[in-house]
Amino acid sequence: MNDESDMAFFALVARSGSFADAALELGVSGSAVSRRLARLEERLGARLMHRTTRRASLTSEGEAYLAAAQRILSQIAAVEESIAGAREQPRGLLRVNATFQFGREHVGPALAAFQAEYPEVEAQLVLSDTPRNLVEEGFDIGIRFGLPASSQLIARLVLRNRRFLVATPDYLARRGTPQRLSDLSGHNCIIIRQEDTAYDLWRFAEGGESVRVGGTLSSNDGEIARNWTLAGLGIMMRSEWDVNRHIAEGRLVKVLPRHFSEAHIYAVYPQPSHLSAKVGRFVEFLSQRLARSFG
Repeated sequence: MNDESDMAFFALVARSGSFADAALELGVSGSAVSRRLARLEERLGARLMHRTTRRASLTSEGEAYLAAAQRILSQIAAVEESIAGAREQPRGLLRVNATFQFGREHVGPALAAFQAEYPEVEAQLVLSDTPRNLVEEGFDIGIRFGLPASSQLIARLVLRNRRFLVATPDYLARRGTPQRLSDLSGHNCIIIRQEDTAYDLWRFAEGGESVRVGGTLSSNDGEIARNWTLAGLGIMMRSEWDVNRHIAEGRLVKVLPRHFSEAHIYAVYPQPSHLSAKVGRFVEFLSQRLARSFG
């Protein structure tokens, strides 16, 4: 038996709770179930289940193996359904959640273009400051910065993204250009207050460094913070997807450019028993559209 088959077998036994029930579902004898489990435990070198005359319960090793098996089996099913779904025509309601600014500027136009290409799709976009609960609120897809904490969500990278420190040339001419992170304490840092993170602590990928900043302007809206920065009012930490065009035009310049944080953009969706054509096709559509815009 291969690993995938053993994982599916073990998941079924764990769900059944007894060898007899598992045997009925598999169409084999209870002793056959017991022997197969014993072979699996021998191969792994660990006891996965406690046996009694009536019930079978998981050991700690069994719980860890079951969690990993369910995750892997779900991912395999998602890939298989995605391949099969590619032959289907996207249709039905497609609900998407995204952040306000990225949603307005990129997800909204992409969703409209997708619906025009697939007229049997009914598209619905909900924008929010913080990610919504996809499962509880019935969303098909969430567009998020960074990987989701929940292992119940599948994530696909749609755009590589970094956050840089930026300011206007005029501001730096007036206040001086920081040469090291500690110099930021002498500058007006424009702060974006989002989610539940420590909004005044700027973290960087380089060496895991961080610096606490302060300033006279803060907002929970990235577009407002960017406009303040463009007005020469301070230094902001902002995603390159939002500021690259202003850098190219010379309106903004990078400050301490070797210091940045990673904030890649992902399409996330609940682990599916069936990945519909509308979800798989839209994720691919959005990824290709963003690649053309930012590639």
